[in-house]
Amino acid sequence: MRLRRHDRTRDCGVRVYLACGITDMRKGIEGLASLTQDVLRQKPTGGAVFAFRGRRGDRIKLPFWNGQGFCLYYKVWQKGRFPWPLVADGTARLTSAQMAML
Repeated sequence: MRLRRHDRTRDCGVRVYLACGITDMRKGIEGLASLTQDVLRQKPTGGAVFAFRGRRGDRIKLPFWNGQGFCLYYKVWQKGRFPWPLVADGTARLTSAQMAML
């Protein structure tokens, strides 16, 4: 798993980090926060959104800290897959439109 950082989007001012590679979608908030800290080397409570995608590519989890506790956004597509950068790719950047699609 490798970290991809997106610069702050102009519209919402949020930092988004993509965890490239495959994530076990059975992980909950605590497991994803642990991956964020131990593998991605980022502070889970730092105000950024972290995006994790499963093996099949049809679901993503986006944990984030809202100042009082963790929130977890979970999306499953009925058809299709979420496009995701390969580990060998360079830095991934999201446009505002791409962020809205997540």
